[in-house]
Amino acid sequence: MNGRVDYLVTEEEINLTRGPSGLGFNIVGGTDQQYVSNDSGIYVSRIKEDGAAARDGRLQEGDKILSVNGRDLKNLLHQDAVDLFRNAGYAVSLRVQHRLPVQNGPVVHRGEGEPSGIPVAMVLLPVFALTMVAVWAFVRYRKQL
Repeated sequence: MNGRVDYLVTEEEINLTRGPSGLGFNIVGGTDQQYVSNDSGIYVSRIKEDGAAARDGRLQEGDKILSVNGRDLKNLLHQDAVDLFRNAGYAVSLRVQHRLPVQNGPVVHRGEGEPSGIPVAMVLLPVFALTMVAVWAFVRYRKQL
């Protein structure tokens, strides 16, 4: 392996409705406190349980937020970005960039004895136990015949 992690980058439009606790996530980043080296973008640092973002399910920690209600978030101070979110209104449209890690290296195939990824022991142990019960019952009742 080359030591480099590759990512599949996708963008998505996510519409959230502000709830009692806001939009339900925290952000990091900005020109004054870069979260990612050489990138002053705004990133999701935490999804709050039972918040609007958690209920929707698409926004993930680590996602980069590109725009809020069509307003680009490039070159903003952190506090300016926070203020933009706070004043975004009840229905908020987010343009989000997801970065999904791409597997580098060989693909690992499951073994012959592992159907659906279930370990062999998880299959063989119950089969062995049932076989032992059947043998015991056969030997016991065979004597009675």
